[in-house]
Amino acid sequence: MDERQALQAFAALSQDTRLRLLRHLVTAGPEGVAAGTLAGGVAAPPSTVSFHLKELEQAGLVASRRDGRSIIYSAAYPALSGLIAFLMKDCCQGRPEVCTPAVAALTACCPEGEETRA
Repeated sequence: MDERQALQAFAALSQDTRLRLLRHLVTAGPEGVAAGTLAGGVAAPPSTVSFHLKELEQAGLVASRRDGRSIIYSAAYPALSGLIAFLMKDCCQGRPEVCTPAVAALTACCPEGEETRA
């Protein structure tokens, strides 16, 4: 991920409904969630959710697919991983203790050896 992509992702995430939507999708896993279900999950009107999902999709953080009459949205895990990698790229600068808390948080979330959602 380059700086331009990171800025676009951060701009998309700088709105509370979008951040809630993305967190909901991350929790839902790669199978995703129908747009209507998402609206209920974040307590927002469907038209508002559609607008924000479009913004997240344009930033590359969300993917969509059609399933019959529904549109299913899912988190774009590779893009999220790229955003984290962009932030952490030069974090240590030869001092691994600087990155230890962030690495520990990721390890607690996705212990090594367990199936991940990427």
